[in-house]
Amino acid sequence: MKMNFTWSQNLEELKTTAKHITITKPNNTNTVNLSEIFNPRMNYYICSYGGSGSTMLMNYLRHFGNVFHIHDRYPPQKLCYVGDHNTDSPVYSEWFNKTEIPEDKLDCYRVIYIYRNPIDVIFSRCIKPSGPHVEHLKHIMCDNGGLIGLGDVIQNKTDLYGLEEFYDNYTMPKNRNYTICCVKYESFFQNISEFNRSLGISDILNLYPIQTERKKKLTFIKELTFIYSRLLCKMSLMPFIKYVRPIPISITHFVKEDKHEILNGDDDV
Repeated sequence: MKMNFTWSQNLEELKTTAKHITITKPNNTNTVNLSEIFNPRMNYYICSYGGSGSTMLMNYLRHFGNVFHIHDRYPPQKLCYVGDHNTDSPVYSEWFNKTEIPEDKLDCYRVIYIYRNPIDVIFSRCIKPSGPHVEHLKHIMCDNGGLIGLGDVIQNKTDLYGLEEFYDNYTMPKNRNYTICCVKYESFFQNISEFNRSLGISDILNLYPIQTERKKKLTFIKELTFIYSRLLCKMSLMPFIKYVRPIPISITHFVKEDKHEILNGDDDV
């Protein structure tokens, strides 16, 4: 399909589009000994395509271990370090590099993919009043060097941002050497205790992040709902937490050409 990468002419309309901001407000932690709950050996990889609460989650989990913010579209088959950690090769700070984490250290890593309704994400992170949010679109590895306007998406009636591909790459089981914990943003703030239990971290009310949203008018809702209908359907069928575990090699031999999805994760919440 030919893609016309021109910014929408409805610029004035887009200037009033939504910008969702979620922050973590500091609560009273006088009764919490943070040194007792912080595990210096634990590492949390918080992955997302942006606008989905990843910064909020990173600020929360830094109470419990080391945190890494990841916008890489392609989770590796074998878990790797991030950015310039343990490598001399130049790698963007929020992408996986090529240095594999030793198998005996994988227990100290938790990979979390947090996702959100793609329409909210578009107005939060993919566009700005002046046009495409090029830098962010580069960070999540979009085509055309990030020069993708909302008008291009509407005109082509196609997910030019590749948000569905990003989502599928993290939520579909593959022959990896690690598990991905997929978290639905819309359910997070009502289920923080369940999230804590699932990760095995302390449940301390004073540390809970507080949801703060600044809402503005959304545009092209009908068109975007049509374009992202398949992704929205996938998300609606997902539980709050879905553990995507590696597919054993013996199984992958049988499903290589199979078009059916294999879903697993006995610890779904």
